[in-house]
Amino acid sequence: MTTPRKILFVCARNKIRSLTAEKLLAHSCLYAVRSRGVSKEARVRIKREDIGWADVIFVMEKNHKDRLVEEFRDELSGKEVICLFIEDIYEPMEDALIEELDAKLSAHGIVIG
Repeated sequence: MTTPRKILFVCARNKIRSLTAEKLLAHSCLYAVRSRGVSKEARVRIKREDIGWADVIFVMEKNHKDRLVEEFRDELSGKEVICLFIEDIYEPMEDALIEELDAKLSAHGIVIG
């Protein structure tokens, strides 16, 4: 049995995009998933332990990656951080958001159930 790949999804407030991505993969045996936010108003704010835990980090926008690098430069050493370029224009679990996540994650070998 293989160890699940640990995926961390990051957006600003951890209320829509990253949380939706986490929910979509929550029951997968292939992945262990977490979602966090970079904003002080985030539902669950990212910590260095989250970065240490992750095998790969997906951010929704370039400024999320910039904020991670600014705050956690040392912890990100050797970590793969991928920007999905998904705008903050959706509602939680919206069909269009799910379709965009599916398309962008599948380009990186991540399959939504």
